[in-house]
Amino acid sequence: MKEIRSYLAEGRPLLFDGAMGTYFSSLPGRTEAFCEAANLSAPETVASIHRAYLEARCMAVKTNTFSAGVELAGENVHGAELIIEEGAKLALEAAKAYGAFVFADIGPAPENSRLTRAENYCRQADVFLEQGVRCFLAETLPSMEGVPDLARHLKERCPDAFLIVSFAAAFDGTTREGFDGLALCRQAASMEETDAVGFNCMSGPRHLLELVRKLGQVPDGKFLSVMPNAGYPTVLGRRTVYQGGPDYFGEKLAEIVQAGAAVVGGCCGTTPAHIAKAAEALTAARSAAPRASVKEAVPVLVSDRNSLAEKLDAGRRIVAVELDPPADDRIGFFLEGVRSLKNAGADAVTIADCPIGRPRADSSLLACKIKRELDIEPLPHLTCRDRNLNATKALLLGLSIEGVHNVLLVTGDPIPSESRDEVKSVFNFNSRKLARFVSSLNETVLQSPFRIFGALNVNARNFDMQLKMAMEKEENGVTGFLTQPVLSREAVENLKLARQTLKGKILGGIYPVVSYKNACFLDNEIAGMRICTEIISIYKDKNREEAEDLAVRISSAVAKETEPYTDGLYLMTPFQRVPLMVRILESL
Repeated sequence: MKEIRSYLAEGRPLLFDGAMGTYFSSLPGRTEAFCEAANLSAPETVASIHRAYLEARCMAVKTNTFSAGVELAGENVHGAELIIEEGAKLALEAAKAYGAFVFADIGPAPENSRLTRAENYCRQADVFLEQGVRCFLAETLPSMEGVPDLARHLKERCPDAFLIVSFAAAFDGTTREGFDGLALCRQAASMEETDAVGFNCMSGPRHLLELVRKLGQVPDGKFLSVMPNAGYPTVLGRRTVYQGGPDYFGEKLAEIVQAGAAVVGGCCGTTPAHIAKAAEALTAARSAAPRASVKEAVPVLVSDRNSLAEKLDAGRRIVAVELDPPADDRIGFFLEGVRSLKNAGADAVTIADCPIGRPRADSSLLACKIKRELDIEPLPHLTCRDRNLNATKALLLGLSIEGVHNVLLVTGDPIPSESRDEVKSVFNFNSRKLARFVSSLNETVLQSPFRIFGALNVNARNFDMQLKMAMEKEENGVTGFLTQPVLSREAVENLKLARQTLKGKILGGIYPVVSYKNACFLDNEIAGMRICTEIISIYKDKNREEAEDLAVRISSAVAKETEPYTDGLYLMTPFQRVPLMVRILESL
């Protein structure tokens, strides 16, 4: 659509409207209403909101369809398409009298629905095109998933279509799915089919201004789009409100234009009053905005040595030994155990993060302590269970400062039911998304990047699914795997398959069974464990000394058999029996 490209080529910033959803919900009797459904049930209300923003001097309005994709992903496909059709008609009719542009508003499609994100976005685009809409805003996106498909589909169906791709990044630049917003923006800008890229939602104007300055310039012929929230939300009574004032918002939007944005507007909490003040500020400011383009990422400088990573990269086999953290504050036994394992030849000590969902001393704090006091590489486990995004980032920064640069990322065992009143499981991420988040920190924040390890369950009944998840982990930055114990023929065969399939280093899991009772318990009650009947049976009627002798022999045999398929070993200490682990290390 040459008209909008001509408008932007003149150097005038294109001012969008504000937030239909939060403004609609602030109206009397509308607090709990699904605002997109109002296209059908209260069309005049929707039209009046469009007109209010247009009267405030915006030059582009978004259709009231942000959440239509969620409806489309459900069972009410016809209803979702009606919402899109009516939303397009209402916006086009309102904008006609003001000579304003209309953008099809496509919000993030849900994951794991009957439609892929690509199918969802393209289905919405087709309905909009049928209504005569030629400008599109894919906004509040957490990732690039489905975006290339939408962009190609649009240009194939309508070569003149104009597409803005906008990501939602928190104040630290990270999306809710763990991606780095700047990297996403650069990736979208590199696509031939996009016309503008940028940010909206999640952050207020000052933080999005900082992101714009970090982004630098976008390629020639592309435009930068920025639509912040009116500050950050707070709760008054039962309502969520944004307290950022119109004057402040307008001033910051003018600064965002001066920093390179050609398209600006408002997201959550922005009202016609905010847009009116933005129009005043933009008129007063210098109208011509410099173009903006992508800077090459600055290479990360590694300042701290990571001896574990150096050994693996040099092709040396390594041995990591897991030692459970104490359940109280008596640390002596744990430290003495680590010292014994180091002296016996362990290259690293791994520390579980509240195993089986039971609270123990923090794995990351212990990792810092043994790195500092015992000079051995720690490999703390980090679960997705008990920390949200902010707490996880803070913890990772602290680990890096302390010189701990290896982490094992796991989803984590659920909290047992009797503990639910005491500890709340967060589960913001699974381990694949957490790996993506840590990778983004490696690329954008950290001087010394983390070497990221993941778990691989070679005892899984459906090992093909485990391999698929492992490959996804590798795509998200995992460079090595620690496996569950290899105590069956099936586990050995799965380990062979993993070696053929995965690119990352593999540490084969070894768990020394210490009694017949222990073997039966592990095989029947512990997730991820499988012990062949032959091993279980030979522990019958063995005393402690005999059972430990068996454990050493079996562990050594497993280590030898799995050597062709592994880059090292991952030994798990049963019941704090460090002397047994020392014997096994010496036997290796």
